[in-house]
Amino acid sequence: MALLVLVRHGESQWNLENRFTGWVDVPLTEKGRAEARRAGELLREVRFDCAFTSVLQRAIETLDIVLEVIGQQGIPIERDQALNERHYGDLQGLNKAETAKKFGEEQVHLWRRSYNIAPPGGESLEDTAARTLPYFEGRIMAAVQQGKNVLVSAHGNSLRSIVMKLDGLTKEQVLGLNLATGVPLVYEFDGSMKLLSKRVLEH
Repeated sequence: MALLVLVRHGESQWNLENRFTGWVDVPLTEKGRAEARRAGELLREVRFDCAFTSVLQRAIETLDIVLEVIGQQGIPIERDQALNERHYGDLQGLNKAETAKKFGEEQVHLWRRSYNIAPPGGESLEDTAARTLPYFEGRIMAAVQQGKNVLVSAHGNSLRSIVMKLDGLTKEQVLGLNLATGVPLVYEFDGSMKLLSKRVLEH
């Protein structure tokens, strides 16, 4: 058996300020660090073999805190921008409410929630999946297939594309998928990679 655990980073400073963050490298808030510590507490019983994260500090720090809480800082960690958050282009740094006033709520909703419509200069969820999923298949699931317990600390949209793949969601279904910050999502596979269970470890 092998476990794949997905964790969206804890609250970031721009989550708090309701800004489009994307690839801007903003830190966690104190609440975000507390969420990461709580995620670690929920994962104390798991022995991980390796971990993966993006190159953005909010995901890296979340992973570092989780590993510190569970006392497993020595495991191999791979960082790759394939796991970065969706790039929001010209919207990055803008307040979401102000952006809705500027461009109209309907247009901003399309940018945020449609599958294949990208904001100006940015990525759609489809674009994000196109860079995240090959890495996920080639590196992360390859480790799971070897029977390893794997921890992934990443972002709302890169993880949405992964969950879409794992859960077999349609393009319409994934639009309603929201992943809470700092809440571990645990997939358990048998030796033939059949999914045995999926659990959300609630706070």
